[in-house]
Amino acid sequence: MNTHSYWGHGGPYETWVDFLHRWAAAEPADPAGLPPLSQDDFPGETWERFTLHVGEALDKRLKHWDRHLTQALLAAPDEFSAGRALAQARAGLQEVRAVAGHPGLPETLRTKFTELVESQITDFQSQIERHLDNLAATNGADLRWLDQRRRTVRDNALTARPTTPTADPWAQAHTVDRPRRRVVTD
Repeated sequence: MNTHSYWGHGGPYETWVDFLHRWAAAEPADPAGLPPLSQDDFPGETWERFTLHVGEALDKRLKHWDRHLTQALLAAPDEFSAGRALAQARAGLQEVRAVAGHPGLPETLRTKFTELVESQITDFQSQIERHLDNLAATNGADLRWLDQRRRTVRDNALTARPTTPTADPWAQAHTVDRPRRRVVTD
């Protein structure tokens, strides 16, 4: 184990910690260049500190994401806007999932943090639905609006994984595999 080259010399540990701090603060930070880490690289105490850095960064980003989604849903004047906010929120979750499951992390950490993130996402979805249920239980609630919002939340579930988009979504929508529409003319 060669830990002396990692301390104070910008080694993999510092590269990761610097990235995590910038990413958690929503500063521009690209995870693509992060070096791979191995359990053999550092002593146990260092791994504990590193695990705390990763956990804190993920927690901070998820809390920021949650606040942003809550504000967007409260400000949504209609179901289209609410659906758009949920779709954008899912896109934001992809970045969090990518850091939690980064291939540069040892398998055990990837698994641990991916499971934690997925659990949080499931909890966020449940919280939104419980909030709507609580609103429905109050007197004077607009049940039609609540049903529409509940449908929007379920149709745009945070737990849904986006499919891999093609480079050109327009081209994908207009491929020959698409069923032809019948046009009736006079």
